[in-house]
Parts: sequence; structure tokens; C-alpha cells
Amino acid sequence: MSMNTKQKATVSIIIPYYNSMEFIGDCLNSVLSQNYTNLEIIIINDGSDTENTGYIETLLQDKRIVYLKNESKQGVAYSRNKGLSSATGKFVFFLDSEDILAVKGIDILVSQIEEAPAIAGKTKRLLKPNDLEVPQQPEVIVSDKPSHKIFHSGSILNVLIRNSFIKEHTIRFYEETEGATDITGVIPFILYVKSLPSLNIYTYFQRVRNDPISNPSLVQRSIQERTRDFVQVYMEMNKQYGTSEAVKEYLDGLLLRFYRRQVINIFNDKKHLDEFFALLSSAMKILNPASISSQPSHIKREVNQLRAGNKDRFIKGYRFHVEARDFKNAIKGFTRLKRYIYNKFFLRFPMKENYIIFESFLGKNYSDSPRNIYEYIIENSLDYQCIWVFNDKNRQIPGNAKIVKRFSLAYYYYFAVSKYWINNMRQPLHLVKREGNVFLETWHGTPLKKLVFDMKDVYSANPRYKRDFYMQSRAWDYLLSPNRYSSEIFRSAFKFDNEMLEFGYPRNDILYSPQKEEIVARVKKNIGIPDNKKVVLYAPTWRDDDYYEPGKYKFQLQLDLHKMKETLGDDYVVALRMHYFIADDINVEGLDGFAFNLSKYDDIAELYLISDILITDYSSVFFDYANLKRPILFFTYDLDKYRDQLRGFYLDFENEGPGPLLMTSDAVIDAIANIEEVKKKYAEKYDAFYEKFCSWHDGKSTEKVVKKVLLGEEPSFQKQTKNYGG
Repeated sequence: MSMNTKQKATVSIIIPYYNSMEFIGDCLNSVLSQNYTNLEIIIINDGSDTENTGYIETLLQDKRIVYLKNESKQGVAYSRNKGLSSATGKFVFFLDSEDILAVKGIDILVSQIEEAPAIAGKTKRLLKPNDLEVPQQPEVIVSDKPSHKIFHSGSILNVLIRNSFIKEHTIRFYEETEGATDITGVIPFILYVKSLPSLNIYTYFQRVRNDPISNPSLVQRSIQERTRDFVQVYMEMNKQYGTSEAVKEYLDGLLLRFYRRQVINIFNDKKHLDEFFALLSSAMKILNPASISSQPSHIKREVNQLRAGNKDRFIKGYRFHVEARDFKNAIKGFTRLKRYIYNKFFLRFPMKENYIIFESFLGKNYSDSPRNIYEYIIENSLDYQCIWVFNDKNRQIPGNAKIVKRFSLAYYYYFAVSKYWINNMRQPLHLVKREGNVFLETWHGTPLKKLVFDMKDVYSANPRYKRDFYMQSRAWDYLLSPNRYSSEIFRSAFKFDNEMLEFGYPRNDILYSPQKEEIVARVKKNIGIPDNKKVVLYAPTWRDDDYYEPGKYKFQLQLDLHKMKETLGDDYVVALRMHYFIADDINVEGLDGFAFNLSKYDDIAELYLISDILITDYSSVFFDYANLKRPILFFTYDLDKYRDQLRGFYLDFENEGPGPLLMTSDAVIDAIANIEEVKKKYAEKYDAFYEKFCSWHDGKSTEKVVKKVLLGEEPSFQKQTKNYGG
């Protein structure tokens, strides 16, 4: 059969769509750009909301699209069945709305199906954009595989099916559950087809959604929902087709694989233990006992207890199974062993009511709001045992805090027994928040770039980022906010609905200190900056593309320091505060006494205090610096390149920034030389900016936080906001 003849055969592609506007564009593009053009594209909108419906309805221009609509959500099975009823093609192909077809996917499948009832392509998981650039085999090889192996996972995706086979065997999906319904479409293949052709070429990219919290796919729903659906489908299919040996063997294989993969998750939740014991017990009772003969002994034991309905013995065996697994895992290395000791022993120790554990920037610094809270405790002789976490065990800090190395055995011990946790970043996911723990999350800045659930990107550097962030932030009892703008963002971006402490940032108290002048004199003296020199602080953002390869960073300072020295050196010095990745790569040769590389200076607030002018770009440091009401210059030499990223900002940076956007070193030098004019020109904008972002600060933020969180007092000056943006 020539390719042209094959092009005459219509392929009906069935795409159920439910609230997935962030993916459907890529999905549909991959279909419309197929070189096999004889397509009938059936999209079933399964009761999506107004916004998602409006969006999909702007994409329907292609004449090959058939658009069907369910008035309310009916589920994938119902939608696919509706698609099948209107499919007129010789072949049918199911595609999920978040997935993507490989470039010549349909062409390859159609050209290789020959007389078979169906053909399976190869599927690749899609986590990041370059997964789409997977190298393909140089030639197409078709091999016959047993049907039960082709449908090993229970999925019907990436299989081109002859419509005559669907009609002959009245293939319809079971509509009583939301998930696990693919199995019901697979059964006829197990019943009537021993083997099917299978390709060595990727024809389908199956996306793993990066936000399983706001918009989970069916397989990302809770384990409870998935188990209920799976068992119901297993029981129903047994009732209908259980007399067929092949189907029975296939279903039992699916059940055992599901059980082995999920047993620990299913019975982890004590609340649902009785329900899921009864559910799995009813399924295992109709399992063919011969199917467990090749299973490991502990699985055989558990399955037999489930079949016998012996709950106590099952639980005992299951617990032993979990303990054995954990111990086996623990002895694989010291890191795992420490976590094992933490989980099995330290978490059982009594909690110490007056222990507080502090961490700042993942143990890299003694800085930020945790430092201010700690120093307040010392200065006021409050009765707490303080523990500080550092990467360097020999770190020296004021006071009598216990210093522990991050991820050491001592670290796990103190996290297990300390009542209070104070951190400015996310805590590791494996730390367990105990009953009675109080977690104060200070966070580390007013957000400029969009965060977590406000990021609409469909890929994340870590595909688990959003899910992990959600899990971590559930542990936070209190979250500090520096301004109303941040409160609203934190509610939506972190999905945070515990108590927001709207007191401003403790780290900014120093900027309102009555001893400001003494602090400036001390800091300048320590650094070696002459008293008579004014200071320009340059604190640019970290640019992700500033590296040659991981671990080897390049950094070219765009600010012409030599020219600055020449022009401004009589009155000014420059303090450089760069990202710690490149702290050692800054070249200040020939600039002695003018340029000071302070990238590793612990407390940036002290650098703000000594500075008369701040130069920054897209870094959120300017929110804090603005508390001083001193001039801010934005050196945005790569603004054009950054415009796309600016769209990912909360702030209308170009119009709301409290200072000029400057493109060249000369413009920066000129602005510094004429700083009084700049101040006048931006006075009104600056005042509005201060009011919006800084007005909660009064130099007493630390005191308010300590009174509220540690002493249980309600500060009379607390700002109250009711669930902004929540």
C-alpha cells in the first residue's frame, strides 16, 4: 500500500478536555502539524469553566476539528465514549489534552499497522522541554508483542486502533469511576487478540503535570481516590469477563502491581485503614490464588491475610514489611541511617518547650530575620535554649547558641526535640512536624518575580517543585509579611491559609535604629572605608545564564568601575554585593581603596545602612533599601533580554520602580554625579513606593514577632488582614 493510499484513511483523534488551557495549545499544535493530514480531531469539552471554555473555543479554526460539549463534567470515560460515537475515521487514536504527539507520530503508526487491529507506539515521559528532543532510532522496527505486555500499565494511550475492531467488540469505557477507566477499553484486546505490532520509535509524549495541587491529572489524585476507582473497575471487569482465563490473568496482574507499588501509601493513613482493608480484601478474595506464586514471601503473606479478612494479622505483617523496608534502606549509607534514627528514635523523645532551632539561607549565613529574632532573645535574656544550623560546624556567632552542622545527627536530634522552628527558606521535606511544634517562616523578601502557584509555566526545573512547596508550606504556623502587597501574594502563591504576621521584617529594624550612626561608623571602620567617602552599593540580581556549564560560572561586570573611579573617586567608593556563586570571581584589580567586594558579607542590612545610593536591577533588594528613603538607580543594561522575564514580575517594574532605568555605565555615572536632581525628579514616585512597600516598618518588627510567637502576647499595634487573595 503506498503512502498516498494510506493518507486516504481518516484517523479520528479523540481528545477529552477539562480545565487544561495551559496544555491544550501545545497538544493541539502537535496534532495540527502532523504530516499525516487526513485527520478528524474530536475535542470533547467536559464541562470546563468559563475561562477554559473561552480559551479552547479560540483554537477551533481548523476545519478538521469536531467540537463537542458536555454541559457539566461527566468524566474522561463519558467524554471518550461520546467521541467514539461521532468518530467516522478508519482508525481511532486517544490523546490526553496535556500530552503531545511526536512529529510524524500518526504517519508512522498508520504506515506500519498493516492488517493488525491496532499498533502501539513508544511513549516518553515529558517533564521538561528538552524531553521532546529525544533521539529517535534510525530505522523503524516493528515487533510483535503479547497484548498483555502492550497494555501492561492499563493505559490505552498511544495505540492506533482500527475503528472496525471497536465497533465489532462494542468498545466503550466504564463511566462509573473517574479513573482507571482505560482498563475497560483494553479488555477486548486481551480477550480477542494474542499479540499486536509495537514500534521502537517514540510517537507520544506523556506529560507529568508540574502542578498536581491546583490542577492534578487523574493519576495525580489522592491515593484514596485512585484505590477506590481501581478496585471498583477490577471488580466490575471480573464480573463481566472473569470467566476468560486471559482476562483474569491480566486483571490479577494489574491488581498485584498496583498493590505492590501503593501498599505503603494506602495503609500509611490510619484514618482510612478499615475502609481500605475491607476494599482490598474484597478484591483479593476473587484473585486467582495461583497468580501470587511468583510474588515475594511478604507479599504472599499480606495477600493471604487480605483474602482471609484477618485484619490484625495483616496489620502486624504490613508493619513488619514497612520496618524491614526502612531498615534495609537505612543501611545503604550514613545519610539514610541518620534519617532512620531521626524517624524511629529522635521523634519519640519528649519535646523541649524552650528549645528554638534557627536556620538562614540553608545554613549558609548568620543573617536575615532569624538572626534579628535570635539577637533579641539574647539581648532581653529570654529563657530559651537556641540552636543554630550552619554548613560550617565551627561558625562563631554571639551568645551561647548551640551550633550544629546541617544534616548531622545533632541536626536531626534538635529538629526532633525543639518546640520552635524559625527559618527563612523552605525546610527539607523529610523533616516531620510534630504535634506541638510551632513553625515560624520568616521568608526572605518582598516578592518581585512570580512565585510557585502564581507561576503559570508548564515546566519546572524540578517537576515536583510545586507539590513539594505545597507540602512544606502546610507546616508553617506563621508567615511573616513585610507589606500588604506581599500578604496578598503569599496567600495565592503559597496557598497559605494559616496566620500571616503583618509586622514588617525584623531584618529591617536596623534601618530604623536610633543607633544608626554608630553602626555606620563601626561597619565602615571594619571594612576599611574612609569616613569622608560616600558609598554606592551595587547589588545586581543573579542571572541564570551566567554560567558556561554547571559549577563553572562566568561573570562580566557591566559597570565600568575604572571609569567610575576616575569620575567619582574623590567623593565615592563602591561596595559590590554579588551572588555568592560568583563572589570569588569579581575582578577588582587596580581599584584598591575604591571598589570593595563585599559579596560574602553576612548582613546586607548593614551594607544598606552605610550606603548613600543603591544601584540594582531586577533584584528585590530595593524593597528593603527603600526603607531608608535614599536614592535607588536601576542599571538595566539587558532590559530587552529581560522583557520576557519582566512579564513574570508582580510589579510593573518600568512604571512603578522608585528610580530611573539606566542602560549604560555612563548614564549611571551621570546619575550619581547629579543625584540631587534624580531625587527631586523621583520624589513623588518614591513616596508612593514607600507607602505601598515600607510603611509597616517602624523598627519594632522583631519585638512584635517575639511577643506574638514566643510569649503569646497580642501586640496592640498588629496589622490585621483577612485572607487577602486567599
